[in-house]
Amino acid sequence: MNIAGSYQSMFKIPELKRRILFTAFILAIYRLGSHIPVPGIDRGAMADLFANLEGTFAGLYDMFSGGNLSNATIFALGIMPYISASIILQLLQAVVPYFEKLAKEGEEGRKKINQYTRYGTVGLALVQSFGMSFAVEGLGVVAYPGLAFKLMFILTLTTGTMLVMWLGEQITERGIGNGISLIIFAGIIARYPSDILRTIQQLQDGSLHWFVLLIILAFMLAVIAAIIAITQGQRKIPVQYAKKIVGRRVYGGASTHIPLRVNTAGVIPIIFAQSIIMFPATLGNFFPDSDFWQALSSTFTPPHIVYIVVYSAMIILFAYFYTAVILNPRDVADNLKKNSGFIPGVRPGNKTAEYIDRVLTRVTLPGAVFLAIIAILPDLMIYYLNVPFYFGGTGLLIVVGVALDTLQQIESHLVMRHYDGFMAKGRLRARRT
Repeated sequence: MNIAGSYQSMFKIPELKRRILFTAFILAIYRLGSHIPVPGIDRGAMADLFANLEGTFAGLYDMFSGGNLSNATIFALGIMPYISASIILQLLQAVVPYFEKLAKEGEEGRKKINQYTRYGTVGLALVQSFGMSFAVEGLGVVAYPGLAFKLMFILTLTTGTMLVMWLGEQITERGIGNGISLIIFAGIIARYPSDILRTIQQLQDGSLHWFVLLIILAFMLAVIAAIIAITQGQRKIPVQYAKKIVGRRVYGGASTHIPLRVNTAGVIPIIFAQSIIMFPATLGNFFPDSDFWQALSSTFTPPHIVYIVVYSAMIILFAYFYTAVILNPRDVADNLKKNSGFIPGVRPGNKTAEYIDRVLTRVTLPGAVFLAIIAILPDLMIYYLNVPFYFGGTGLLIVVGVALDTLQQIESHLVMRHYDGFMAKGRLRARRT
């Protein structure tokens, strides 16, 4: 069955059809809320202000909120408080015994961690909206500043974040894929139509040549293909389970593998590195008369060589750091030993942990270097090729990753109900060989 047939099969399964339509409905609600402004703010002045904040932390935050921050909507904080709370909880699981114990308790522990994440989201949303209320008043975009505006602003943004979090959880439970990721995905691709219009405008006024555009499009396809390869790339470590006889039954004896992904950390290293590297540029906007801050800001602005070297190094370091946080070779080795599993040719216990750690260290390096290249790519394309849109970086990694994850979710539904999925040809080829 071809790809078109697979798309038709999606709507032949009632449950899958209902999940897809429900996801589309929730995303439509999210986009509708992205056009409801916060009362008391001059949206035109806010948009003009953010036009000069590209490449700063505020610009990064605006990207994750789907442009809601620059448009001063009720979803201005977006899903960032939830993402921050999730990352904090993941880090706590590596250093705090209580959270580490919860992570090992299965479904019940996961529910408690999710509840703590919700509490953390509300707390971070209150703190961030409180700070932003003073910031927007200081920028002069508020019609009637004062205590009443601050209270209304904090309540509106915190409620908006809670609503976005709830919408994401509804997609996760009743829709397709990870709801939080799909909401970020929807916010990012919502900017694509304006980028396309800007490109057409540059073609019409002659500032962008057709030949250059064709080269850019070919390069974009190559980059997307590379991201897909790195995202799905993994190193499979073979694992053998010993046979166990319990009564008259024989358990174990199966062969499987441990998949170590090339890019285990995902997009998190770029987010961490961007948050730090953009700090000097952000401070430079607040101190326009300071020669020191302006010089520091220009040093850590693309395409300065210091910016490229420091930014790349931080991404690689954070990739190793976050991989070590979410994947502990010692825990993997202990779980294998408890279940009578072993890696052929490697002794169980410490030797297995050392072997997995050594393989993981080697596998992570090409993924980390690739993340650094993808992160620097859009800045270089804009500066040297005069590309009228921001291609690459965090946004592209999220879009490609979420799209692949969603296709895999749909694929599992199709295969489970004996339909050919999107990867049917690949599976048939694997069976023949």
